[in-house]
Amino acid sequence: MASSEIRRRPTRQVRVGEIVIGGGAPIVVQSMTNTDTADAVATARQVHELAGAGSELVRITVNTAEAAAKVAEIRERLDALGCGVPLVGDFHFNGHKLLADHPGCAQALAKYRINPGNVGRGAKRDEQFAAMIEFACRYGKPVRIGVNWGSLDQELLARLMDENGRLPQPLDGQAVMREALIASALESAARAEELGLAGDRIVLSCKVSGVQDLVVVYRALSRRCDYPLHLGLTEAGMGTKGIVASTAAMSVLLQEGIGDTIRVSLTPEPGGDRTREVVVAQEILQTMGLRAFAPMVISCPGCGRTTSTYFQELSAKIQSYLRSQMPRWRERYPGVEYMHVAVMGCVVNGPGESRQANIGISLPGSGERPVAPVYVDGEKTVTLKGEAIAEEFQKLVENYVRTRYGEGGALRRAPAARNRTIPLKSAV
Repeated sequence: MASSEIRRRPTRQVRVGEIVIGGGAPIVVQSMTNTDTADAVATARQVHELAGAGSELVRITVNTAEAAAKVAEIRERLDALGCGVPLVGDFHFNGHKLLADHPGCAQALAKYRINPGNVGRGAKRDEQFAAMIEFACRYGKPVRIGVNWGSLDQELLARLMDENGRLPQPLDGQAVMREALIASALESAARAEELGLAGDRIVLSCKVSGVQDLVVVYRALSRRCDYPLHLGLTEAGMGTKGIVASTAAMSVLLQEGIGDTIRVSLTPEPGGDRTREVVVAQEILQTMGLRAFAPMVISCPGCGRTTSTYFQELSAKIQSYLRSQMPRWRERYPGVEYMHVAVMGCVVNGPGESRQANIGISLPGSGERPVAPVYVDGEKTVTLKGEAIAEEFQKLVENYVRTRYGEGGALRRAPAARNRTIPLKSAV
């Protein structure tokens, strides 16, 4: 199925501040801080970094009275920085008490995340869940009911296991657990609506750590409700494992039109940059043709014809440069996020790929003439040579952005005709 054939699953539309989830709106990228929320300075700094990288919602842990007491201050610090990204409060175990004791926190958050598996135990479960929904209604906040494989409601699971055991042909335990995830989300959403929370203020998620389990669960969940769905492979892991697992799981669902907001839950490398999960989420959506966030760099993998690392270094430099410019370019040059730049390493595919990009360069491979032709919108315009090819090509890219996407530029209001991102059909 080509990206042009993807039909988004029709859902209700949920507003979180200025952000719209579902209802055919663009798929929203979100992330979560890993700072101690009680440290307002560090948390506001990391939220600002995540938002700067492109996170459109940022979730923060609200687990103690000290953390809850700082949420309003975090919001104020972000507003002072001109950062309006909505904050989502992540509550477990004691959310009902924290919201009651800290009205400033309840008001400053744009959305609450409630895990029905640990909102309370026994007889207190319904009471404490109801209290959190009451606060959401009082302050006009949407709620994500987020079920997680690792904190599943054990009473619900036991009930479903008992019911399954009485069937003539019982399902296996894994299938019952998947059904328990879905039932927990749907029953909790129905209860929230009974308590007065409007259906257009509810987002659901059912997170697991297995790729095939996630696909099965979300396919079933999407058939049984019209709430917007938050996608994410929980505990995805570190490095390439986490990236590959998240991409493998979410790409299948996104290709089927399932998913209205996503998070890539990467374990950071020690001292690593938290914003990496934002970049990965954006690149999943962009490479699938679902959204555009920054110009795409096309580059070859290299082979025996490209023994020099020059094209690799230039590709990395251009990619880093383009992403670093996006906060400024996004406002000044509308449409630039659709641009394609090719940095190729030899004559085999170099000229062809460069012609297909908005602007591309074909560097010389081993034994080739030491010249690098540059193509702009399919036409060869100049040939670079010498020691300053990288600097000269970057200047050509800058000039292309300025003239083609600047005020009066031909590509300012629409993607380039040669662009590989294909508009989607909206389901109605």
